[in-house]
Amino acid sequence: MAADPGAGPSPLPDVALAHCSTTWGVMRSRTVGTPRAGIPEVVVVPGLAVADYLQPALCELGAWTRAHLVELPGFSGSGEPPHPLDVGQFTDAVVQWLDASGLSGVVLAGHSSGTQVAARVAVRRPRDVRALVLASPTIDPRFRSLRRVLLAWRRNHALEPPSLDAQHTSERQRAGLRRVRHALSAHLADALEDVVPQVQVPVLVLRGDQDRLCTQAWARELAALAPDGRFGAVPGAHSFVWTTPGAWSGPIERLARELP
Repeated sequence: MAADPGAGPSPLPDVALAHCSTTWGVMRSRTVGTPRAGIPEVVVVPGLAVADYLQPALCELGAWTRAHLVELPGFSGSGEPPHPLDVGQFTDAVVQWLDASGLSGVVLAGHSSGTQVAARVAVRRPRDVRALVLASPTIDPRFRSLRRVLLAWRRNHALEPPSLDAQHTSERQRAGLRRVRHALSAHLADALEDVVPQVQVPVLVLRGDQDRLCTQAWARELAALAPDGRFGAVPGAHSFVWTTPGAWSGPIERLARELP
């Protein structure tokens, strides 16, 4: 993958951009930090249609390792896919990105709908993924219909700051309503709880203590379903990675340093 100035919002000076060709479209990635001996690098998969909101949280990870944020085809600064993608195809794109990156033994962290993709990548690439982080996992079975998930999103939205909407605006406009609705339908049809028991690496489930899209009961259930799972609570709602970007850094660092 070659460095590339990219498109879209200007990154911070210490964020390196790269583009990688996959079967499902060109993927842009952002990299911060420096590799540290004995500490795995972190790869982050963002939520539905957006990625910019994760940059402050990515930089927190970059304080103790090298961290990468991948942008899924059709969203953010990545290229156009051949058609609207489903969860399996997003998964395949990330697998191809991992193969091209030359990375191995990473901690793979998904946020929101990115957890569904990250979990499937961990199942497909157990030699390349040493641990899995599911932050604000989706989609809770209690809300697994379009009507219920939108109602839950509205309840959670009331707890998020206006700055989050402002951060998402340009990326949502780029994606377009039709593509966002297709991606949401694809994630509604995907049951994360069926995938987690197949993950053979340590799993950390993180949930914001005010999250209205992911119940504490389901987050704890996911941790219990993993062969080697653990649960952690952090302050905030579903997008705690935006409101308190350092909240996940400590738990992920502890997990990374404890890995054999």
